[in-house]
Amino acid sequence: MMIRQTHTMTFLLLFFLSCQLSGGENYPDGNWPQWRGPMHTGAAPLGQPPVEFSETQNLKWKTVIPGKGHATPIVWGDKIILATSVPTEEKATSGSTGGQQGETAGPMGAMRSEFIHEYRVLLIDRHNGKILWEKSVAREMPQEGTHELGSWASNSPCTDGELIFAYFGSRGIHCLDFNGNILWQKDFGQLNKHMSFGEGESPYLYKERLFIQWDHNGESFLVALNKKTGKELWRAAREEITSWATPLVIEVNGRAQVVTSAPNQVRSYDAETGELLWTATGMTRNTIPNPVYGDGILYLASGFRGSALMAIDPSKAKGDITGSEAILWSYNQDTPYTPNLLLMNERLYFLRVNNGFLTCLDAKTGEVIYSKEKLEGISTLFSSPTGADGKIYIASKGVVLVLKAGDHFELLASNPLDDDFHASPVIVGRDLILRGFNSLYCFSE
Repeated sequence: MMIRQTHTMTFLLLFFLSCQLSGGENYPDGNWPQWRGPMHTGAAPLGQPPVEFSETQNLKWKTVIPGKGHATPIVWGDKIILATSVPTEEKATSGSTGGQQGETAGPMGAMRSEFIHEYRVLLIDRHNGKILWEKSVAREMPQEGTHELGSWASNSPCTDGELIFAYFGSRGIHCLDFNGNILWQKDFGQLNKHMSFGEGESPYLYKERLFIQWDHNGESFLVALNKKTGKELWRAAREEITSWATPLVIEVNGRAQVVTSAPNQVRSYDAETGELLWTATGMTRNTIPNPVYGDGILYLASGFRGSALMAIDPSKAKGDITGSEAILWSYNQDTPYTPNLLLMNERLYFLRVNNGFLTCLDAKTGEVIYSKEKLEGISTLFSSPTGADGKIYIASKGVVLVLKAGDHFELLASNPLDDDFHASPVIVGRDLILRGFNSLYCFSE
């Protein structure tokens, strides 16, 4: 009798797990609701995507996406949400610039366009890749430039399963329902990013509030919005220059605080009131990677014109914590410029600047597990690593590598694809979703 009961319980457990892995909405890993996933660490704890895939192997579907956008997609249940910028044939200024779609190259790789663009939100069926609807939320010529390696739709959206929040920086934030109806919109004006390098920070959704970090060469601020109405709840002025990091909300001793990373200072604010709680220096110029939090430790990194990575105990943080016991450890080499950190199973993984070299640290102690391991077939990349099922997925031009996670560096597969990838891999259940320059892919065994 006990054997039969054990077999029944085992069957039920396996059935429940299979339902979860197929993309159910009743567990934290059943969705990828905003940039960097369900835990905001780049990891999908219950994901089981394929290790080997190609244009013909384990390809569930592939859909051509209009326009250009490097924003990582998000997923809620059986729906994928995507942002893109589509140039029209209508010029906003007279004269000809030559070049593709009226784009001209400026100094340091900055690009400008004289064409009006449509800023669109797409809803895609996760089962078959069909575009269910496509909504234009703004239509104008971008006044700002973007980097030649960037796009005018590099800000990832976020969702709570009922509302979709699509953010296009200088084109504002737009709240839609899952039928494509625009519920509210809010415009903060024009960003003036350093060297016209473009925009890319994403909004952060926490309970009933949206947080947007508006850092540029002008009046910078952090703002909290009511997610249902778009009403501004508070705004904190910041003495800050251009950054591209997305804020992060953490809960410490029962209090929610918003952590921001930027070149001048790392700052934490009370999520309810906007009160400044603590600060620290230590990041480098052109700060891009987001704060990451796990097991009570906060990690911050940057890697342009220098290397900076520090682990902070926010329960000890108050006032200026630079050089204090609140900083648990630091590591000042081979840190990422554009890619974000990946925190998974007490290990911290990161890429060197924008190059194909991977380092792994013990997340609690900062001890080096391995460093500067070469990623074969990758010289330059701009996407961030994603982790699931004891594996790491890294996407670059024409290839997606799958590595074994843990204390020993091991390449499991090198998967060639006919596209380039600046958006980061997304993993939900058994599905691996990749947004390329031209197409959206879904791979599944």
